[in-house]
Amino acid sequence: MLSEPDLDLVAALQVAPRAPVAVLAEALGTSSSTVGRRLARLEEQRVLRVIGQVEWSARAEGHPRHVWVTTQPGASGRVARALAELPEAQLVAETSGRSDVYLAVHVPDRARTRELLTERIPGVPGVAGTHSELVLRALTRADAWRLRRLDDAQVDLLSRAADPVEPPAGPLKIGRDEHRVLGLLRENGRITAAEAGRVLGLSQSTTYRLIQSILRRGIVRPRVEVEPVLLGYGLEVTMALTISPGAIQAVAEELARHPSARYVSIVAGTTSVIHQGVFRNEEEMADFLTRDLAPLPGITALQVSVVLRMLRRYWIHREDGLLVP
Repeated sequence: MLSEPDLDLVAALQVAPRAPVAVLAEALGTSSSTVGRRLARLEEQRVLRVIGQVEWSARAEGHPRHVWVTTQPGASGRVARALAELPEAQLVAETSGRSDVYLAVHVPDRARTRELLTERIPGVPGVAGTHSELVLRALTRADAWRLRRLDDAQVDLLSRAADPVEPPAGPLKIGRDEHRVLGLLRENGRITAAEAGRVLGLSQSTTYRLIQSILRRGIVRPRVEVEPVLLGYGLEVTMALTISPGAIQAVAEELARHPSARYVSIVAGTTSVIHQGVFRNEEEMADFLTRDLAPLPGITALQVSVVLRMLRRYWIHREDGLLVP
């Protein structure tokens, strides 16, 4: 688990991932040099990285899919490692409960989805069975999850430094140079216009306008990538809820507001809503199930997959909780 000052920095970056070091320092009541050194250290130790979360329609034709995999006895680790090498695999985890391996995949071309789901994933040696569901709508994603460590004044100061996002007026249209900038923001959510301009051979002013356009339209949403276990959340789960049709939207919205929610989506399949949540311990999760989830209307079934080991998240490989370069 990270130190208290490190956790404060993570919380500040969650509010304003691209905020200048001086603004982060002011919000945290310390010096810019201290914040700069701390951020550099966390990055060097592979604990933390600010990346760009790309809007689905800018990555592919369709939406992601959740896939649950059962394996032959003793094969879950080997299967999980093989699935983590799939270029379409956004998230891969070895789990217990509903499945032995859980993954989220996003296929750039709809025509290749059938091949991935019916041939390539089931064809991995050791796979005994698979089940997949299509994401219809996401109500919250990882960029919105927050550590509750900052007071209102700190959040207000940081929010003013955050990049404003305008609701899309229609289908996203992305030019050639915007695509090039998008690729850099995806890898480094804090990249400056000067740095991006040097890489792309564009002027700083042109690159600045491209970055601001991409951020303002929500094509890329910068976010802090750090494993929850390092933040004190030792229990991560994926819950698949079956809900009566009339209550799906209301339940999904309520779950999206819960402090545990890193990702909540409405899906098409045997279940209705997927809730990916993090908890500090088993007692906290028990409170969620019995106190927060139980009163919600229309829930008829619940299946839980508990993460045993995270191998890949948002296309970044993990090793013992650290980010693999």
